[in-house]
Amino acid sequence: MNQFKFKIIGAFLVLFFFASCVDDLNTEPKVELTLDKLLEQDPNAVDGLVSKIYGTFALSGPDGPGSTDIVTPDPGEAAFLRGIINLQDFSADGMKNRWGDDGLDQLTTTSGWTPNNKFFRYLYDRAYYTISQSSNLIKVLKTSSANIPNRENHIAELRFLRALAYYYLTDCFGKGAITTEDDINTPTPKNESTRVELFNFIESELKDIEGVITPTKSYGKADRNVVRMLLAKLYLNAEVYTGTQRYDDALTYTKKVIDEGGYTLAPNFVSVFSGDNDTSPEIIYTLIADAVVSQAYGNTTYIVNGNLSTETMNPNDFGATDGWGGHRATKAWYGLFNNGNLAASPDDRAKLFWTTGHSYEMNDYKKWVDGYPSIKFRNKNFVGTSNSTSFSNTDFPLFRLADAYLMYAECVLRGAAGGSASLALDYVNAVRNRSHGGAITAGQLNLDFILNERARELNLEGHRRQDLIRFGKFTGGSYLWPWKGGVKDGVAIPDTYKLYPIPTSALQANPKLTQNPGFSN
Repeated sequence: MNQFKFKIIGAFLVLFFFASCVDDLNTEPKVELTLDKLLEQDPNAVDGLVSKIYGTFALSGPDGPGSTDIVTPDPGEAAFLRGIINLQDFSADGMKNRWGDDGLDQLTTTSGWTPNNKFFRYLYDRAYYTISQSSNLIKVLKTSSANIPNRENHIAELRFLRALAYYYLTDCFGKGAITTEDDINTPTPKNESTRVELFNFIESELKDIEGVITPTKSYGKADRNVVRMLLAKLYLNAEVYTGTQRYDDALTYTKKVIDEGGYTLAPNFVSVFSGDNDTSPEIIYTLIADAVVSQAYGNTTYIVNGNLSTETMNPNDFGATDGWGGHRATKAWYGLFNNGNLAASPDDRAKLFWTTGHSYEMNDYKKWVDGYPSIKFRNKNFVGTSNSTSFSNTDFPLFRLADAYLMYAECVLRGAAGGSASLALDYVNAVRNRSHGGAITAGQLNLDFILNERARELNLEGHRRQDLIRFGKFTGGSYLWPWKGGVKDGVAIPDTYKLYPIPTSALQANPKLTQNPGFSN
């Protein structure tokens, strides 16, 4: 097992706790021992402190699955990764949730969005929790007189994690207040920053740390190529965020990741989503899960257990003791394999849907047997034996090489300078051949194919809504999917749905924030 998994829990044993904050300003942590004093007594405690910030993306709180860093009556449902899946996948075409509780219906049907939806607030609050706590620790590390090992690299890691949180804020909400270590204890609310200003800040931070952060890979931690991958993602979506395309830059940084990162495609697709995926040569950056030391209802436990139910399957077959009966894919995803004839498809990815006892059509998204659950993620080791557990042991691959290959091809097709059409085809076919999907010809490779291949390869990994928006397919009526706009066969939705409403609680906390167009306060 990867040693970094154990470092996460070490952060929770340190004698202090970070306070939850959602107003972008109250960023001073409550402590039993000040961070500065703690580091003076034990400079090596920095590893645990930084690990705590890494953990904010996968865990709900510092004291196990029942604890929470932000205000919520249910800690499990407010974890960062759970928010990414809710807002990036359930609002798109491939995956739907049947529970419908307190706002999930709004996501599943892309209709009726309101600023009081708790799931919008959870992701917004999570982003600012990570932002503020990263800034707290950055300030301490910059000013502490302690002899802190790897000080500059730790600061660079924290700036990456803060930029990653701002990236999701930018993508989902399009505005917010930029706060850094210089704003701790600032009594005046910060001004609202536009999407362009957020983009520029993230870009500046990532480019500044690219040459500082370690080039050495350490599983579950940020390094130079992790920073470059986020930069590539930022540039890939630049036209959506700023109105100006940056595909040349996206290609440049994607190429750096591919050429210099040392990653290779895993020989087997399923291995990337299994309980022992910490050995995968493909994963660029992961969110850590561990069934013992980093238990959470919001990491991949949400994905694995949510797609299982004893009503139609045995969860133990996938390494889980529990089936929550919540998530199913739609024909917008599995219909991309051999026109939905999954049994006759040679593609390994087509086999990762549970069809027994389920209907191809999702006539009722609240009915478990309508639609096919995705068994792409599982809590079972790919190699050797493993025991079924209540919590997932499968890490979440936030960035991986197959995504970089498809990004390269997309940039080439969009006319990015310096790209190779033949290499783009090679990368796409490497992804397809790995799963026995079959090679395509140069004449078949176009942007529509890339969008569909990204669905076949990357669905349920937190990219789909973003992809549909970038390709002009999310809003409007040119592309319909099951339950888009709250109708079984789909209807057009307004362009204002390219952004989520700013949560009411955020507007109340900072009067300088304004609501996104199309939504009332």
